Amino acid sequence: MIDAQQFQVVFEEWVWAVNEILQGQIINLDGTGLRGSHDNRLAKRAIYRVSARATENEIVLGQRTVDEKSNEITALPELLKMLALSGCLVTIDALGTHTSIAAQADYVLSVKENQGNRFEDRSV
Repeated sequence: MIDAQQFQVVFEEWVWAVNEILQGQIINLDGTGLRGSHDNRLAKRAIYRVSARATENEIVLGQRTVDEKSNEITALPELLKMLALSGCLVTIDALGTHTSIAAQADYVLSVKENQGNRFEDRSV
């Protein structure tokens, strides 16, 4: 049986090794709920993960599971810390407009009209 934590360490080392290939690529950050992972009997919500995907290489560079009592805003910084995204263009949805996240890379951020001041400001 493969040890999940050891696999993650080796996988992250491999991601760092191929990172030079990724310079200039578009990296998409997105959250996804894992279908069928909820359990109503045990009152457990679905597992939710945030992933970083290199669009040109079509590879997931890393993932972080969102804590059951949290949201993407806490998982995204953890994911960004493990990735070296210098020279890449990062796309993310509206949750990425949180200033602590947006300050970490060069982003294309999606902002909707229902986000009030952020929609009007456009300098986030």
